[in-house]
Amino acid sequence: MRILALESSCDESSIAWLNAETGEIRQCIHSQMTLHADYGGVVPDLASREHLHHIPKLFSIEGFQQRPTHLAVTHGPGLAACLALGIASVKALSLIWNVPVIPVNHLHGHAYSPFIPLFCDNPTDFANTYESLLPHLGLIVSGGNTLLFSLDKNGVIHVLARSVDDAAGEALDKGAKLLGLGYPGGPLIEKLARSGNPDAFDFPRAFAQQDAMKFSFSGLKTSLRYKLEELENTAIDEKLADICASYQQAVVDQLIKKTGHALADQSFRSLGLSGGVANNRILRDAFTQLAKRRRIPALMARPEHTGDNAAMIAFAAYMRRDCPTPPLTLEPSLPLEGINLKRAFRS
Repeated sequence: MRILALESSCDESSIAWLNAETGEIRQCIHSQMTLHADYGGVVPDLASREHLHHIPKLFSIEGFQQRPTHLAVTHGPGLAACLALGIASVKALSLIWNVPVIPVNHLHGHAYSPFIPLFCDNPTDFANTYESLLPHLGLIVSGGNTLLFSLDKNGVIHVLARSVDDAAGEALDKGAKLLGLGYPGGPLIEKLARSGNPDAFDFPRAFAQQDAMKFSFSGLKTSLRYKLEELENTAIDEKLADICASYQQAVVDQLIKKTGHALADQSFRSLGLSGGVANNRILRDAFTQLAKRRRIPALMARPEHTGDNAAMIAFAAYMRRDCPTPPLTLEPSLPLEGINLKRAFRS
């Protein structure tokens, strides 16, 4: 099985090649980050224009022109115009090469990205390794989604907690905007926080009680705004590192605490972390320590597989290779739930 995959759900145009026999996965990404930085966030019209310009170039790159056995493409969730361009491109290639297309849920790509290193290291025995790690608890943390989910022994996804307002990455970006740091805000806050004191300011942690299985970061952002209104401009400049460290710690604490609540409620054999915010060093360290305390392996997506990327789309397509193929339709609001991937290995 050789899969050629395309990802275009938001502001990254990405192509990837997966060889199931050798475990080889390679990809190329064109980022629009610099383009959107001037606007403080993703502008849908600009994003779709960039996809229209760069997707054909991706397919012309050496190494991505050979004929696959399957094509894969993100069909949701995401920006409708951006998704449509990716779907149209892959449909055209499907007709030219006469190969089937596997539509992939972008969130499934994130959910399974922590398993990619295990597949690359030993593709022959990956099925047994994967099943030995079930049930699995995963945390997806990105600019658009904050989701805590389980993969039960049958490989079925169950969402355990999601944000009721802002996602964690969105809260970091909005916090950075309030601080005048620019976009994307998460990495900028992390950089400044390295020299700050995470206990200098007391920012709120929403839904601290164990029976409240949900996330909320909107109140945290509001708390930061009120704190900045209290401080003089000179004080903000002097304490900027402390503010960033405290704000970042409040985000991490909520993520780790709620993940710990899920671990206390059920028995899991592995713990996974994925999504763009998964690159945050403080979060990764706290996540590793949580898994160590629970004596289960911590599976974290590689940095190149944390943001929007086609490698995770190719891998998710491989994971569902023998499952019923959904219609190749545009699904901007596609949810995470509703797939059984374990039966792909048992068929």
